[in-house]
Amino acid sequence: MILIVYGTRPEYIKVKPLIEEFKKESIPFKTLFTGQHKDLVTTEADYNLEMVDYGGNRLDSVMKNCLSIPDEYFEDITHVLVQGDTTSVLGIAMTAYHRKIKIIHLEAGLRTYDMDNPFPEEANRQLVSKIADIHLCPTENNLKNLTNELIGGIKVVVGNTGLDNLVHLRDKCEYTNKVLVTLHRRENHDKIDKWFTQIDELAKDNPNLEFILPIHPNPNVIRHKDLLKHVLVINPLKYNELLDLLIKTRLVITDSGGLQEECSFFKKKCLVCRKITERPESIGTSSFLINEPSDLSNIFYEHSKNYEINNKCPFGDGYSSHRIAEFIQNII
Repeated sequence: MILIVYGTRPEYIKVKPLIEEFKKESIPFKTLFTGQHKDLVTTEADYNLEMVDYGGNRLDSVMKNCLSIPDEYFEDITHVLVQGDTTSVLGIAMTAYHRKIKIIHLEAGLRTYDMDNPFPEEANRQLVSKIADIHLCPTENNLKNLTNELIGGIKVVVGNTGLDNLVHLRDKCEYTNKVLVTLHRRENHDKIDKWFTQIDELAKDNPNLEFILPIHPNPNVIRHKDLLKHVLVINPLKYNELLDLLIKTRLVITDSGGLQEECSFFKKKCLVCRKITERPESIGTSSFLINEPSDLSNIFYEHSKNYEINNKCPFGDGYSSHRIAEFIQNII
């Protein structure tokens, strides 16, 4: 039996279509919710981990929680499936490894090769790759990374399961005057004020566009929200609400990897507020890196009028979960 693990909303979004496919194909599984995004993930799981704050370093607390999971959670479990690159992914993978339970890594092989960008995600995913038995890679580039690193186990390209949620919306896309903005990554926390200042200046100078920012609940983000005087700041959106906004938007400004994939699928341009990305496949077609806040204005004006694209999405076709279920049935 497979134990499918998730703890954040992005993780749940990417395992949800896989859970549905496993049910359809009668593949036995249980679910474990590690509890980081209790307010954003409302699904029922077979097991729920209470994420205790031990004080001090938050990442240490997450790891300690994952390494303290009761043994009964692993009864009859032959494989543990973890998604992505959070600290809980590494913690759960280590917990499975200590019990000699095989590890399936969904979204394997993403790399920046810069341990500080993103921190701690780059280290987490590299470490998980070292102990995983099955690597489900979204792209050929991800597979190449693992091959070059001499990573063992079974490696297969399956596409990204997050895109499976979008197939029914692909024909509903339009370009309106809306500009979607999201910023939350840890490596941007020390300059969120600078990003917000630049974004607000763009909103002020472009009154024909409606800049909309669903504010991330992290205190390091919220404390700067008053800088956004010309931006519509709203509460975090449910996933379906975010998709409804995304399919109408003209342009996206974000530091989210998931949005980088979704923009490519919906043929939207995405201005990526990061020094480097683990998703280089779309750079120059649908994604455009912005290393520093001071670079935002020039790149925004370069793409705000020439915003339509027609490139094939390199991250998947929306049928990854079916592909994975067939693969899993043949090896388990």
